[in-house]
Amino acid sequence: MRIGHGYDVHRIVPGRRLVLCGVEIPWEGKGLLGHSDADVAAHALMDAILGAAALGDIGHMFPDNDPRYEGADSMELLKAVCARAARAGYRFGNCDITILAQAPKLKPHILNMRKRLADVMGTEIGRISVKATTEEGLGFTGAGEGIAAHAVVLLEERARITRL
Repeated sequence: MRIGHGYDVHRIVPGRRLVLCGVEIPWEGKGLLGHSDADVAAHALMDAILGAAALGDIGHMFPDNDPRYEGADSMELLKAVCARAARAGYRFGNCDITILAQAPKLKPHILNMRKRLADVMGTEIGRISVKATTEEGLGFTGAGEGIAAHAVVLLEERARITRL
């Protein structure tokens, strides 16, 4: 078994869509700033998968100075990350994602986020956990300046024959 942890943060700005776990969240004309769709939760998840498989990180796989990824759909990037981990001999076990946001309220969207990730990753919804919390007004997330996410992933390494 391999464990990976991912973390990401994006600044809140006016005039952008808010996309979390592949689900668009309506929110007073505000969203997250980023080269792609800035899906902070999906980015943390991808980094956790790549970390568990020791395959680097999303900055290496999808550089933010590469115009091919400008405005990219993070669900398409997640598919590529999952495929890369599978080619390297790993099978997805489960994930646990925590989104840190003072606003908007995310509870009404959690089930759709879990369903979307399960669909994209080709797994059961029971293997996907998504939670949201505020930071009681503390720090940059509490002040409403940004949204952060942590993700933990468990991968199973398929049996390999090694030479001695």
